[in-house]
Amino acid sequence: MEKSKTYLRLIFMSAAIFLFAFRPVCAFSCLQQLPKIDPVEKLYVHTDKNFYIAGEILWFKIYDINAGNLPFSFSSVAYVDVIDNNHNRIMQARVKLTNATGNGSIYIPLSVTNGNYKFRVYTSWMKNFSPDYYFEKQLTIVNSLKASPAVPDTEANYDVKFFPEGGNLVQGLTSRVAFKVTGRDGRGADFRGALINKHNDTIVKFGPIKFGMGSFSLKPVDGDSYRAVINIANSKPIIKSLPEINNSGFVMQVAANQTGDYHVTIRSNLVSQSGPLYLVVHNNLRTKATETKTIENGTADFTIDKDKLDDGINIVTVFDNNKQPVCERLIFKYPSKKLLITAKSNQSVYGTRKKVEINISTKDQANLSLAVYKLDSLQKPSNEGIFSYLWLRSELKGYIESPDYYFGDNSTDTKEALDNLLLTQGWRRFVATNVSASTKNVDYEFLPEYNCQLITGELKSGTNKIAKDGITGYLSIPGKRVQLFTAQSDSTGRFLFKTKPIYGVGELITQTNYSTADSIYKIEIVNPFSDKYSSGLLTPLKLKKETEFDLKAHSLDMQVQNLYTPEKERIFIEPYTDTTAFYGAANKVYALDDYTRFPSMEEVLREYVSEVNVSKTHGNFHLRVINEDNYLKEKPLTLLDGVPIFNDDKMVGLDPLKIQKLEVVNNRYYYGATISEGIVSLTSYKGNLAGVEIDPHALVFDYEGLSLQREFYSPVYDNEQQINSRIADFRNLLYWSPNITTNASGDNTLTFYTSNQQGKYIGVVEGITDDGEAGSRYFTFEVKR
Repeated sequence: MEKSKTYLRLIFMSAAIFLFAFRPVCAFSCLQQLPKIDPVEKLYVHTDKNFYIAGEILWFKIYDINAGNLPFSFSSVAYVDVIDNNHNRIMQARVKLTNATGNGSIYIPLSVTNGNYKFRVYTSWMKNFSPDYYFEKQLTIVNSLKASPAVPDTEANYDVKFFPEGGNLVQGLTSRVAFKVTGRDGRGADFRGALINKHNDTIVKFGPIKFGMGSFSLKPVDGDSYRAVINIANSKPIIKSLPEINNSGFVMQVAANQTGDYHVTIRSNLVSQSGPLYLVVHNNLRTKATETKTIENGTADFTIDKDKLDDGINIVTVFDNNKQPVCERLIFKYPSKKLLITAKSNQSVYGTRKKVEINISTKDQANLSLAVYKLDSLQKPSNEGIFSYLWLRSELKGYIESPDYYFGDNSTDTKEALDNLLLTQGWRRFVATNVSASTKNVDYEFLPEYNCQLITGELKSGTNKIAKDGITGYLSIPGKRVQLFTAQSDSTGRFLFKTKPIYGVGELITQTNYSTADSIYKIEIVNPFSDKYSSGLLTPLKLKKETEFDLKAHSLDMQVQNLYTPEKERIFIEPYTDTTAFYGAANKVYALDDYTRFPSMEEVLREYVSEVNVSKTHGNFHLRVINEDNYLKEKPLTLLDGVPIFNDDKMVGLDPLKIQKLEVVNNRYYYGATISEGIVSLTSYKGNLAGVEIDPHALVFDYEGLSLQREFYSPVYDNEQQINSRIADFRNLLYWSPNITTNASGDNTLTFYTSNQQGKYIGVVEGITDDGEAGSRYFTFEVKR
């Protein structure tokens, strides 16, 4: 773990992210005691649409963002899962991130069953924190070639929660109590509720303002108890007790005035509270405002200047005179910066197979993505864009229904709905216990993949995990390109291989040096995908009768496209890869075809490889590298197609007619966790280890690396021959482009062609600038014959 911590510190320094890893400068020792806060990373993903037929391709663009909602080149790999309600991983992918963005595609297999699925994306660093902060959205997938499983008509299951403002209810003190009533899908329920005391008297009646949320005021009476009765249409009444009522303590009331400043009132019934109260407003533990007040007659009043707040979510925490947090809630400052996008087509109506021109304009240069797809009873516009996600949903736990609603206008109703949403988040950063108990720095399990791809291994003996440090591990990818990576185990027996980008599907070989005492060990690769899941459940899929026509049409579209243009959907962009071996240019390279072909490798080495000495003692061969001065003392690192071969007899016993090239590094070589007395590297013609069996202690793993980028197929109809072509074009996704940039003037023009499909189409543009201005824009047009 010490090596991992050192590596983490080096990454943070090289990434120049020190602004996100500091102890907040604060006059209050309670905050000075808090642990160092490391970088906050979040992702936003623009998918081409939300409804898919099995056999189609899901396209997506990933934006990597930091706590200040600025593009964040922190991670180089993103992990993509498509999972069901039982956490079964239906599809997965690794995506390369470059300059804070990445894009990819996933083919939806015909083995998928009908249902709603959770599409989630995260990085290695994000796995250290709650999965509630992974990017998630619900996608619908229908397999028209399979019958839909029956969806049981079970009784509706509703979740009822209450959240006292500030965190606690206290006898004799008036508090505002927020409530949230949601169905299994996380959507707010319409209901009527009543709060009843132990004498069955109705204290207050309440109902939701928006999305199943609202609030009421309550002054708990000594000796009384309270329960809520929730009535929802077609459901049995739900009875829910309120949170525990404390005999003494603090309550908080927060209200915004006309100027946007916040007035905070703290009330207490504690006779012993004689010292000051400390109010701290912070954002990701960066202190934005502080104030000290003394309670007089059980009350202390604070004012928060809106100009001191960060845009978006701010956390208000109040500490008592013992530096213990006693109240907390969230407040919100509407963002001042938003990317204004203008996007429109050059016509409102087009014919089939006609050219469409889209003019996009932004105030500043921006990184954008664009999807154009057909609207119908199955495919609807999304109710969330990048702006509302970054400023709101990414900072909150749980499912947020229609985030865009809170930014639609600046009306009183919208502000009230937003305040209720924030009240239902409860405590965020602190727990009402001794703060000093949390001052210990955290040892993070997962390191950020800042400039390399990390592959984790575990040391095993048989099936048992071994906690032993200092064992050297080798990870190789067999092939004509030499790819070898080394690492040493830490005190937990964990290996961390820092690799170059690995693309596509292939094999990995892990091993220890079986010629030493390490031969009893094996190294197993750890699955890098997260095994933690958010609590939100997916909505059961129930297809309505009126969708039958569109469902058949979508199914036909998919089958026609896969039948007539299958090769167009399988064109991938070849990524740039550094094919240089880890040792760079060898001191000597032998292309064996340029020399006399001998029947044994021993003769090859003895006759013309002057940098390698071959000796034989006690019936075993021994190889030593010779440099300009002398023999190197120990045996060299010997490789076959990038895989270490620790037995010199195997190397000398190779069939030289299967070997294309031999390279020699005739100096001591330091590489990762290893020191080698020279390197002898052989490459076979086929890159398949020339038929050599690897040691039984070595393990071979099927490995799926970074996804290759697929080219989006968009046919061109520029002439009569193309327009009159009899090749079917049933595309309902007309265009997808994940890498659109506007010029210095903020302009760009894109063109594509309509298909044979008539109907209404929507274009969705999303993106962000280098300064963190994010935004979305929709435009529509029709296609007719």
